[in-house]
Amino acid sequence: MRAAFSLRAVKVIALLSVLAVSGCSSTSQVEGDPKDPLEKVNRASWTFTWDYADKYVLKPAATAYTEYTPTFLRSGLHNMALNLNEPSSFINNLLQGKFSNAGKSAGRFVLNSTVGLLGFFDPASDFGWTGTQEEFGEVMAVYGVGDGPYIVIPALGPSSVRDEAGDFVDRYYWPLAVIDFWPNLVRSAIIGLEARASLTQQEQLINNAIDPYEFVKQAYFQNMEYRVYDGKPPIKVDEEEEAELDAYLDELDEE
Repeated sequence: MRAAFSLRAVKVIALLSVLAVSGCSSTSQVEGDPKDPLEKVNRASWTFTWDYADKYVLKPAATAYTEYTPTFLRSGLHNMALNLNEPSSFINNLLQGKFSNAGKSAGRFVLNSTVGLLGFFDPASDFGWTGTQEEFGEVMAVYGVGDGPYIVIPALGPSSVRDEAGDFVDRYYWPLAVIDFWPNLVRSAIIGLEARASLTQQEQLINNAIDPYEFVKQAYFQNMEYRVYDGKPPIKVDEEEEAELDAYLDELDEE
């Protein structure tokens, strides 16, 4: 379920504001990062993606699309494109035991595809059926499959082996599996253009980061964890720091 770098980027940058506040933007390069064994190749791919593909192709295309396409038409086309993801979200929710969200995905697809004129309108939202779309990569994560090596795909952006495997499976769900190449390409382009347009407000965070590559990588993994835990990731405690703090407090008590 990938359109272009902008589609993946909007997932990755969704939590950038939070990360910036927490100091992620000042994080220097992590040497020997076990999640990033292909760092040399990834950095070259990131430079091409952000400094060239996005700057000269993706961003200008998204800007032109948003400026010259009527708002109601943009909204309708985007709704139609996303509506085709609902069947895969239905199955992926079921596989995670999220039966309520699965019901919402099924209801959204049926209602929006009929009353909503093939998804151009979104009447399901009026019923409060606004469940988030789930990907198979999240299903694998719930069942204990690790991220695997971090990879940056030229012009597509940050990903991981698990994420790519999940996207491969998602493409074989109905109805995406039976849609011809060109209609699917148009659908992916619409999602990608809208995603890149929504990234405009946050892109300065990347440009201002000391190490944009490391910033985006950390944001990617933070965002994936956020999605896997449905916005409630577990609080991680650094046992070494906790031990040092306890020792320091003990010394104060002894004084």
